[in-house]
Amino acid sequence: MTFMDASFLRDVGPRQFPRQVERLLMHLGFTDLATIDGSGDGGADVLGWHGGRGWVLQCKWKLNGPIGAEAVDEVQRARELYGADEAAVVTTSAPGPKAIRRADELAAITRPIKFWTGEVLRRAYDRAPSHLAPVTLRPYQRDAVAAINADLADRRRAMLILATGMGKTVVGGSIIAEHLRHAPSANVLVVAHTRDLVAQLERALWTHLPKHARTRLLTGDDRPDDLGGVTCATVASALAVVRIGYKPDLVMVDEAHHIGENGQFAELLDRLAPARQFGVTATPWRGDRYDLTTHFGEPSYTLGIEEGMRRGYLAQVDYRLFVDNIDWDVVRTASEYGYSLKELNARLFLPERDEAIRDELATTWNRTPRPRALVFCRTIEHAERMADMLNDSPPWGSSQAIHAGLQMRERQRRLLAFRAGETRVLTAVDILNEGVDIPDVNILCFARVTHSRRIFVQQLGRGLRLREGKDRVAVLDFVSDLRRIAATLKLRRDIDADDVETLPLGHESTITFSDQRVESLMEEWIKDAASLETAYDEHRLQFPATLETGS
Repeated sequence: MTFMDASFLRDVGPRQFPRQVERLLMHLGFTDLATIDGSGDGGADVLGWHGGRGWVLQCKWKLNGPIGAEAVDEVQRARELYGADEAAVVTTSAPGPKAIRRADELAAITRPIKFWTGEVLRRAYDRAPSHLAPVTLRPYQRDAVAAINADLADRRRAMLILATGMGKTVVGGSIIAEHLRHAPSANVLVVAHTRDLVAQLERALWTHLPKHARTRLLTGDDRPDDLGGVTCATVASALAVVRIGYKPDLVMVDEAHHIGENGQFAELLDRLAPARQFGVTATPWRGDRYDLTTHFGEPSYTLGIEEGMRRGYLAQVDYRLFVDNIDWDVVRTASEYGYSLKELNARLFLPERDEAIRDELATTWNRTPRPRALVFCRTIEHAERMADMLNDSPPWGSSQAIHAGLQMRERQRRLLAFRAGETRVLTAVDILNEGVDIPDVNILCFARVTHSRRIFVQQLGRGLRLREGKDRVAVLDFVSDLRRIAATLKLRRDIDADDVETLPLGHESTITFSDQRVESLMEEWIKDAASLETAYDEHRLQFPATLETGS
């Protein structure tokens, strides 16, 4: 059974039908594809380009009966809305007389609307190549695949720690593809903690899998009966089917740092103990101090941000910390009173003003070629306020907030607008920390406080992915936590190390303070940056006997 067989399309249902169409279009050479099915989609379900022409598709999943004229009108409105050249109604059924008549009427005044029925889809599938263009693995990705396969064969558990932007999903997809080459009838489970991430994972896997390998989503909204092949599922939905007997042969856990000692992930993996299991993450640290090696064993392969930058596989960073609003009186008395880290953070840093952040962002924006910025904010209200403030002043043009308070369809629309260049700045609240690929970003602005090393590294990783025409990212960090300063000092030391050969990628990264006296002070305070950046609130610093601040 193929992913274009009628029985499979009936099983995945109307919500996943457009995704299967998108996968077929990938095999047919379409580019810039996006499935936008949902409320407010303007009549479009799938958008894409082929042969220099824009396409818009309206997908109609029906078990019985023909489709009517309304489908034709919907796709015509979508063609006008999105400025597409070509339009098609894709259906598991067939066009009825009214649909055909309406299409003939429109053909007299515009380009014809096509009907792609089940038979058309199957013929297209038959002539499509069996694989998409092969992915050429980087040397470290080949090493990671070999190490994970070796551990899976030896102890049936493996873990990959790979910096954001270095291809965790490429490695995971290669592992799954190799597993299916040796066992074509095997069932594979790919599990993550959110529906958005699960949907992105399925789409990313298509690049690695042959077209005969079927994939589907399993979430609270999508519950197919047939789980043969590759199933991409949220943890709750995966656990529900495992409890009633589903037994995959291989399990991949994305963003594996969400696994805790207890909870749904722990139960799921315990119930699937006989299966081979591997986890992938860029940030293995957890706030509850649970050690992921308890489940997966020691990491099979590790490559972090620092080494990725030194080797030239990540964008170089121009990193500037703005800490010149320090309360120097606290500096003088900190040693005497022995403040805890929490107390010191509360007393040491004065509140930032959004206007100051805006002004520094404008300076960086004006000297950055083709600027595209992410601004990480504290709350939804803060993100909305920052977007409004940026929209009210030059030079960025359009800015939009993106956060969990928006409907998924609206979040998707705003991300598409950002990728297309219609929106130049996104102000975000955590929603872009994991699983979102936005490689065009070349300015990051931390306008929020985070005490989490994991969140900091995830957010920094949003700007590190290389792309043609981009090899650097500017980072503006309005820091108000000593652990953040420690993390960046450690990053600077690590990327300055000379024991790893650097690929020829231009200038090196820079990490500077906005105030040089603050830099010298922090270097003196934070002797062991690696220790402090993971310290908890009760941690106390040992200060030098005398500190001359020069204020």
